[in-house]
Amino acid sequence: MRTAAAVGVGYTTLSKASGRSVLDLAAEATRAAAADAGLPLTEVDGVVSFSVLNDSVSSEAVATTLALPGLRFVMDFQQGGQSPSFMIQQAVMAVAQGYAENVLVFRALNGRSGIRVGSGAFAGGAAQYRYPIGYNAYLMYIAMWARRYMHETGAGPEDLAAVAIAQRPYAVRNERAILRKPLDMDAYLASPWVAEPFRAADCTSEVDGACAVLVTSLERARDLRHPPAVIASGAYRAGARPGLDIGDQLLYDDYTRNFTDLLRDELYGRAGITAADVDFAEIYDCFTSVVLMGLEGLGFCGRGEAGDFLRSGATALDGTLPVNTHGGLLAEGYLHGMNTVTEAVLQIQGRCGDRQAPRHEVGVVTSGALADGSALVLTTDR
Repeated sequence: MRTAAAVGVGYTTLSKASGRSVLDLAAEATRAAAADAGLPLTEVDGVVSFSVLNDSVSSEAVATTLALPGLRFVMDFQQGGQSPSFMIQQAVMAVAQGYAENVLVFRALNGRSGIRVGSGAFAGGAAQYRYPIGYNAYLMYIAMWARRYMHETGAGPEDLAAVAIAQRPYAVRNERAILRKPLDMDAYLASPWVAEPFRAADCTSEVDGACAVLVTSLERARDLRHPPAVIASGAYRAGARPGLDIGDQLLYDDYTRNFTDLLRDELYGRAGITAADVDFAEIYDCFTSVVLMGLEGLGFCGRGEAGDFLRSGATALDGTLPVNTHGGLLAEGYLHGMNTVTEAVLQIQGRCGDRQAPRHEVGVVTSGALADGSALVLTTDR
């Protein structure tokens, strides 16, 4: 670790109807990431991405569209929200081992006007049991975990609300965000039920769009346009029997803790830090309950204390641990967690304007919701 860095990020506009192909979106975001870093596309020799339900385009197609002179490393991963931090780790390993010099990592999808992850049909070994009883949408699976977490810890709906309410001020300051209207408890309670215990305000905002990150060696990064966001640690973990299919319900032991509880020690140990050293966190938030589990799993607060931690103001910009400083996937938009990574890079580089965390030397990013997932520690070049 600490041999590679993220140096540039790129975004498209986030919308509910892009009117463009996914390939066009991917090409715009990856081209922008290289330009942001000040690196010529002719020096890019790796492209990495992921997709679910065949909702994206291949890395080779993007390389062709960018007219890259050649590829030394290419990867297309068929997984969901657990992927972004894991894909960055693959790029880091490729650079560290000399398989590539400069790798673009992207996620692109028409997630609102095209194939919608939230309402997609997920086949698998348990589908024959899930679908006949109407247990068919992804938020239902997360809702089951959330309900069990609430039962075991004593958390209530006000704790879920605390996540959505705490993150919205960041979205108000974020020009990319889809939801920029302030949110209070009255507005939260006025949002309709989707699948109990989730209201609409607890659910991610599906969008059309793309974003990308450029990963290169730390030595090369020091010569580029922006300060390096050093990749100090990465980890992926899945517990025993993580699930027969995407429901992750049938065989997993504990629905009240997610992967963050499993990888915390490895993640921090590899970076040589503890939770107390982290300045800000970008926690994957497809639904509000995932943030509660993440705050506890990463050791920022005790078991069942996440709601109080949020209400204390600790996760605000002037708090001890700013969290989801772009408004999260809940409010900025659901680029399947890749924009959680790009936000962390921008925070480390000190480029977030009036939502910049005052202390931003060490940041944690998570990717994933349930039984398996990945995480990164990013630091300044110190």
